[in-house]
Amino acid sequence: MPDKNPYELDFEEYIRNTEPEKKDKTYAWSTAIGLQQVDGLTPSKYLFDTAKRNIDGEISIDEAKSLIDTYYESKTERTDDPKERTEEADKVASRIAQILSEKSFNFSPSHLIAIHGRLFEGIFKFAGKLRDYDITKHEWVLDGDTVMYGAAFELKAALDYDFDQERNFSYKNLTTDEIVKHITFFVSRLWQIHAFGEGNTRTTAVFTIKYLRSLGFNVNNDIFAENSWYFRNALVRANYTNLQKGIQENSEFLERFFRNLLIGEHNELKNRYCHIRSQNLPVNEKKSENTGKNLPVNLPVNKTQKLILDLLKTNPNYTYDELAERTGKTRETIRVNLRKLEELALICRVGADKNGHWEIK
Repeated sequence: MPDKNPYELDFEEYIRNTEPEKKDKTYAWSTAIGLQQVDGLTPSKYLFDTAKRNIDGEISIDEAKSLIDTYYESKTERTDDPKERTEEADKVASRIAQILSEKSFNFSPSHLIAIHGRLFEGIFKFAGKLRDYDITKHEWVLDGDTVMYGAAFELKAALDYDFDQERNFSYKNLTTDEIVKHITFFVSRLWQIHAFGEGNTRTTAVFTIKYLRSLGFNVNNDIFAENSWYFRNALVRANYTNLQKGIQENSEFLERFFRNLLIGEHNELKNRYCHIRSQNLPVNEKKSENTGKNLPVNLPVNKTQKLILDLLKTNPNYTYDELAERTGKTRETIRVNLRKLEELALICRVGADKNGHWEIK
C-alpha cells in the first residue's frame, strides 16, 4: 500500500487515541471529506487544517464553516485546476461536517430538500430545489447505460409516497437481517427518485446517516468515508434492469454496505464487483465462457488518472511528490487518484511503502 496522506493519518490517530467528543468530530469530518469522492472531488490542505482546528477544540464547527466560506470569498489567486472543483469540495465538506454534528432531524421530504439547499447554496443555482427536467447518467458500472430515474413531473408525489410508506412501516419484531434489507430498500428507492439534478448522492448519504441515528443506530464509523464511490455504484446496481441483457435489479451490493455499517460485518466492498459483467467475482476469477480469458472492463479513468498511469509506465518507482511535480497537481490529488486506480484494480503496490514500486495491471 502507498504512504498515507499525513492529514488522513491524523484522523486515524484522533479516532484511536482521543476522547469521545473529538472522535465524533473526526468521524463527521472524515465522512464529509470521503463523500466528496462520489463526484471525484478532492478537498484542499486548508480544509484539512481547518478540520483539525475544529477537532482540537480551537474553533467551533460553525466557525470552521465560516472560515472556509471566507477563504474563498477573499481568494483572488486560484492555483488549483478549476476542473478539480476544489472550492465545491471544501465548502460542501464543511457543510456536511456541520450537519452531521447537529442533533436535530426531521424525517420528511422537506428536510431532505433543506439538506440539499444547505450543502449546495452558492454552488448550484438549483440548491434546495427539486429538479424540473428529466435526467440520464452514463454509468461505468453499467457499461455506459443509465438508471431510469424518477420523472420530473412526479418527484414531489414520489417523495411523499415513499416517506409515508417508511413512516408507517413498523420495525417491531423484525430480525436484524430483515431490518437491514428494509433499510437497503428504502435508501435505494430514495436515491433512485433522484430529486436533485446534482449532489443527489451526497444529499442521500447525509440524510441516511441522520435517519439511521434517529433510529438508534450508531453509525459513527468511516465506511462512508472509505467507500463512498462503492455506495454510489451499489445504488446504481440496485436500480438497474435490462431484461434484454438478462440483468435485473440487484440490491445485494448495497445490502453488504449496510451490513458492514449497521451490524459490523466485514463484507468486501470492491467497486469492480458491482460491474454488470463481473458476476460478483474478483477480476482474476472472472472468465469468459467462450475464450476463458478475463473479461475486458471499460473503467472510468479521468485525465489525471490517465496521466498518472502514463508516468508509472515509464517509471514505476515515482513517489507521491514526484508524481505531483510532473502532473502539476497537489500531493493530496495524487493520493486520491492513486487510491481510485487501486480500487479499479488498474495498479497495485508491490513491496514496502518506501522501497517498493507500482505495478500496472
